[in-house]
Amino acid sequence: MKFLDSKGRLFGIISILDLGAACTIVLVILGIFFFPGSIGGGIAGDSQIGTKQIEVDAIVRGLSIRDPQVLLTEFNESKKANIIIRNQPYGQIDILSVKQLPRTVVVPLADGSAKAIPDPRIDSYSSDLLLTLGGKAQVTKDGPVLGNNKVKIGIPIELEGFNYNFNATIIDLRIK
Repeated sequence: MKFLDSKGRLFGIISILDLGAACTIVLVILGIFFFPGSIGGGIAGDSQIGTKQIEVDAIVRGLSIRDPQVLLTEFNESKKANIIIRNQPYGQIDILSVKQLPRTVVVPLADGSAKAIPDPRIDSYSSDLLLTLGGKAQVTKDGPVLGNNKVKIGIPIELEGFNYNFNATIIDLRIK
């Protein structure tokens, strides 16, 4: 009896291609069930340093609102807001402070320099806000993590409350 016949079968019984496919399937099944990968991984994994209090400064530019004082009053009364980071809901975060920023416009001067002056345009339905938010975050070697999202300067966040929902950008981050 020949080892390999003219049709590519081993000992005239099974094709080499069928045998290779069966071996591949068996190896995949063994890999899935006996070597599933690292257990307990995730974004923090083994590099987690601990949970610490953080403060995040976020800026809101050009928020369209009729009366900003109503929103500022709500922030001061509720002291909490729901936060969404990269379209992933995190939960509630503390509102530590809110400051309404003055609107300015840059004006070129005759000597070639520029100067920022209060915006003379009558646009009473647009406001800039500086929010300081606080909460507990897991601190890893790559930085703080809220939920499963890394929090870094430049990351856009979404704040949601009873009667507001708007976007802001993180401009400062402090680990306490």
